Amino acid sequence: MSQETPETREKPPDLPSNDVTEGPDRAPHRAMFYAMDYDENDLASPMIGVANPAADITPCNVHLDDLADAAWNGVDEAGGMPIGFGTITISDAISMGTEGMKASLVSREVIADSVELVAFGERLDGLVTLAGCDKNLPGMMMAAIRTDLPTVFCYGGTILPGEFHGDDVTIQDVFEGVGAHAEGNLSREELEELEHAACPGPGSCAGMYTANTMASMSEALGLAPLGSATAPAVTDEREAIAAEAGELALEAVEADRRPSDILTRKSFENAITLDVAIGGSTNSVLHLLALAAEAGVSLSIEDFDEISRRTPHIVDVRPGGAHVMADLHQQGGIPVVLRRLLEADLLHGDAMTITGRTIADELDALSLPADDAVDPGVVRPIDDPIHEEGALVILTGNLAPDGSVLKVTGDDELYHRGPARVFEREEDAMEWVQSGGIESGDVVIIRNEGPCGGPGMREMLGVTAAVVGQGHEDDVALLTDGRFSGATRGPMIGHVAPEAFDGGPIAAVEDGDTVTVDIPNRDLSVDLSDAEIDARLAARDDPEPAYTAGVLAKYGRAFGSAANGAVTNPGAKDD
Repeated sequence: MSQETPETREKPPDLPSNDVTEGPDRAPHRAMFYAMDYDENDLASPMIGVANPAADITPCNVHLDDLADAAWNGVDEAGGMPIGFGTITISDAISMGTEGMKASLVSREVIADSVELVAFGERLDGLVTLAGCDKNLPGMMMAAIRTDLPTVFCYGGTILPGEFHGDDVTIQDVFEGVGAHAEGNLSREELEELEHAACPGPGSCAGMYTANTMASMSEALGLAPLGSATAPAVTDEREAIAAEAGELALEAVEADRRPSDILTRKSFENAITLDVAIGGSTNSVLHLLALAAEAGVSLSIEDFDEISRRTPHIVDVRPGGAHVMADLHQQGGIPVVLRRLLEADLLHGDAMTITGRTIADELDALSLPADDAVDPGVVRPIDDPIHEEGALVILTGNLAPDGSVLKVTGDDELYHRGPARVFEREEDAMEWVQSGGIESGDVVIIRNEGPCGGPGMREMLGVTAAVVGQGHEDDVALLTDGRFSGATRGPMIGHVAPEAFDGGPIAAVEDGDTVTVDIPNRDLSVDLSDAEIDARLAARDDPEPAYTAGVLAKYGRAFGSAANGAVTNPGAKDD
């Protein structure tokens, strides 16, 4: 297996892999490796795990075996000992709107747990972590933080947009098409044509939805090389990026460069700044809080709002905009956005990256298009933004004392006041919306969908897209203690905390109560006094867990609050 180069390298003496390769008493361990066609040179080299969630369950991951092979070869050709292993994935888009979506956030934890276990149990020295679908990305980054092994994150890449009646379309259009069909504005034949056109091949959903958002965050955090997030899955660039990740992982091992050397308060502030500038998914709030908790970095949900207030929204991408990730790639990708933020003194240029160089140094080293060559329709100038403030907003008030999250995809001055329409589960709300019950001015409330109450904090693109598809993007609000897809648009407020299951005020709302969503004043409230809320909560019966056995019960008991990232790692929660 090994190339000739390992003989010229010296394996650091304190690597974990020495536990299974060195000395006469490790002869049985070496025998197991020889059975897999490794040789003495391999065993004298650092062991780099290539964590791979490839699966036929989602286009986001269907191609990852090819990238794993490229990363494996990159490690091998650089003189390391590559060791491939697998983990799970859940397709958010396929499980969306079903009971199965409760597994999605759990999968983030299972991915982190499984990669941590393999790295620990097999005494690996470093990692390349591949990711495709939404929860793969934070799960892999959490594993890197927990193991604190030298790790390079490698994204599988975005899908290209489809074409429908001459326009670019994504999976978002199909979900919204369901609502349009229910309203009679799209025929069954047109809906079928759209569903066949929207997803033309491998890759993660095309807009600035959760996977593409978290890939962008990996660059800003310093866990992935700059320029690695935006290349489409079907391009040759993707395999080159994976091969380079393998080489860089070995270099990081030899330099003893670990996530704990990279992740600081500054790197998380950089990630949030990028996040609000590109119009990232609301899920990024949950995941960045979780990553910070794992890393022991102090970060709160209020930090997102503080940074958003001082950072302009400058990237025009779906769901609120017109473009997709592949369009951003054509303009130079995430580094072009980071460069503008750095030049505006909105970024910490001295934050470290996986290469051992600062983010400012990395930007200087890249061959990027000249600033005036970047299409302002895709990346706007800092002084001529889409919105003066960032696209993520944190609302508090008597309905969300611990916070809630809104992605601004329309009117950033929105003030909405209307009657509550309360549902105890997503399916009931979806049935009501599709039956034509929704009216202009309504505030739809879906509760008992939080991390513990769901359990698993389901995403609700189906119901939010149905609302928008029926023409209510601006005149109906929806709030939940669950989550939304990155493809959700309109005044949809998620992550309401505390959740209903834990006795949060959202559990006290009744049909007809007047609810206010006030973006300028960051308020989410119901016209009830504190005493009325307390009395209603005291009168209700404590809810029973939705699951009492199996994986959903186990993780449902372990999840923390969405306000802190909904983590399950006891150490992270203590921090």
